Amino acid sequence: MQSRIAASIVAGVIAGLAFGVMMHMMTAPTPDGGRMPVIAMVGQIIGSPSVTIGWLYHLFNSAVIGAIFGWLLAPRVHGYGAAFGWGTAYGFAWWIVGGLVLMPVLLGMPAFAPLMMPEMRMVAVGSLVGHLVYGLLLGGGFVALARGVRVAAA
Repeated sequence: MQSRIAASIVAGVIAGLAFGVMMHMMTAPTPDGGRMPVIAMVGQIIGSPSVTIGWLYHLFNSAVIGAIFGWLLAPRVHGYGAAFGWGTAYGFAWWIVGGLVLMPVLLGMPAFAPLMMPEMRMVAVGSLVGHLVYGLLLGGGFVALARGVRVAAA
């Protein structure tokens, strides 16, 4: 890859595909007592409960979050060990920011609602696992793609 940001964007999209498959398979309760794929809930954030819109919005966010990883953490990631460690920490941070604060608030619920509502706790656990997988794949993918890129020391 020509730059660490490009490598982190591509790694973010690849990691986002894996996390997206998980969200496509997971379901969450709806206010009317039904269930819907979590990826469709992602689409609801921008006004459409469509699985397709959920995927598009999720992959856009995956690319942006991947770019932020490259911008913030690339100087600290020199090998796979550091990549997996920083990636896991980064995924955990995004679980708190995205899965527990932003997503619930943007869907009209209070922050941390997935942890406070018993019927949503398994969704919160699935989201945690998904964010950790995203972080691991983002970190590992970044190193694999950026091997030819000279990363300046911090």
